Amino acid sequence: MVDAANEPAGPQGRQPAVDTQAPDAAETEAAPSATAAPAGPAAGEEPGEEPAAGRAAEQLDRPLPEGVRRRVVGLAADALGGLPAGELPQSLRQYAKFTPARRAKYAATALAAALESEPAFRVRIAERLRLGQPDLVRALESGTVPAAADPMDVAAAAYLVRSAGWSRLVAEAGDEAERAGAEGAAAEAAQLVEKLQTELAELRAAARADLERHRAESEDVRKEGDSLRRKVRSLESDTRRAQAETRRVSAELEALKAQAAAERSAAESEARRLRHRISELETTVEQGRRSAREGRSVEDMRLRLLLDTVLQSAQGLQRELALPVSQIRPADLVEAVVPGSASPHDVARRALAEDDPALLDQLLAIPQVHLVVDGYNVTKTGYPTLPLEQQRIRLLGGLAMLAQRTQAEVTCVFDGQDLDVPVIMAPPRGVRVRFSRTGETADELIRRLVRAEPQGRPVVVVSTDREVAEGVRKAGARPVASVLLLNRLARP
Repeated sequence: MVDAANEPAGPQGRQPAVDTQAPDAAETEAAPSATAAPAGPAAGEEPGEEPAAGRAAEQLDRPLPEGVRRRVVGLAADALGGLPAGELPQSLRQYAKFTPARRAKYAATALAAALESEPAFRVRIAERLRLGQPDLVRALESGTVPAAADPMDVAAAAYLVRSAGWSRLVAEAGDEAERAGAEGAAAEAAQLVEKLQTELAELRAAARADLERHRAESEDVRKEGDSLRRKVRSLESDTRRAQAETRRVSAELEALKAQAAAERSAAESEARRLRHRISELETTVEQGRRSAREGRSVEDMRLRLLLDTVLQSAQGLQRELALPVSQIRPADLVEAVVPGSASPHDVARRALAEDDPALLDQLLAIPQVHLVVDGYNVTKTGYPTLPLEQQRIRLLGGLAMLAQRTQAEVTCVFDGQDLDVPVIMAPPRGVRVRFSRTGETADELIRRLVRAEPQGRPVVVVSTDREVAEGVRKAGARPVASVLLLNRLARP
């Protein structure tokens, strides 16, 4: 590791010290927080990047110790010159031609930020470390720590390689550094105490000598003071009377001031309380009005959709059974079992395979059925080698033709929590396309879509994810496998 890696890095949130000979770009990078959770790579990114689930499973619960951070920056500064310019993050390309020492000095903040936010770059640095220190890396990957290894080197290698238990190794290195600092401070404090005790003994000896001298002087002063006290006593009687009168007047004045201040404070407090109460009431009224408007709009929409579903189901049942529309027959008054409306759970009770396209045709023939598709779950099952954009285009094209043939409501959901920028696309006619919000998975968005439907609306969810299937089944929807939709789309 280069000596520059052991130099103290600038504090986070401030720019490092600038050499007048260094390029201006070396001071422009801001230091990232060591505990910031980096955004995971979206599906279809480079295979060298670390999966999002792996990072989320183990992370630091406090900032990276300063000693470990310097070792990590030093390793990255050494390895940066050996990487092709095309593989470097954009923020580090300007430092590629620096010497390792200058990179560690001027690019320390940028290197730390890139290692935390660019998993692919960190993996490349870890591979360089694997070539330089293969024994240490193999030991970390096997779950053992060399007894003779420097804890800081072990923690830095664990942070880059991210082997099992890496966060514990980093935390232990930080604790070791803190213990070393505490022991040094304790030793320094012990030396200081010993020095102070010596000085205290000297001061006590000097104080005793001064005390003897002052005792002799005080005897002379005492005699002189006795004569002065007799003179003072004659004056004290007069001053006490004046002081008593002054204290009485001062006490009355302070009491009046305190009473006035208390009354003023009480009035101001009451005015603040009333203003705050008025503001709360106004906010409550406005929120009540807004909630009433929004709740009425949502309930009207859900009621209308449920009413349409019931009406179309009743009309279909009436046509199927050839029942009269407006007449009541004597047989209608006889108690018997009335056939229920069609639901996704009543379809295909005869022996149909789970991947038979006819099963999906029967489900989509139900009036007012809503087909919800887990987009990436289907595309990665059917054509995972295509880029993500081509996967979306192919799936949405097939869903558009299916919606046109069946007249069913179709919603396709894609995972959007790892997207850096919004996806610009024009959804095909008849297909509603939605991406999950930041911090939300497609599975959660699908469950919210199912819960938004009124009770009794037929909903079919296409996903191979067992957790999604169990969740939507409890909400009243019918889950089907992704291969069923792929077989149906493949059929002309």
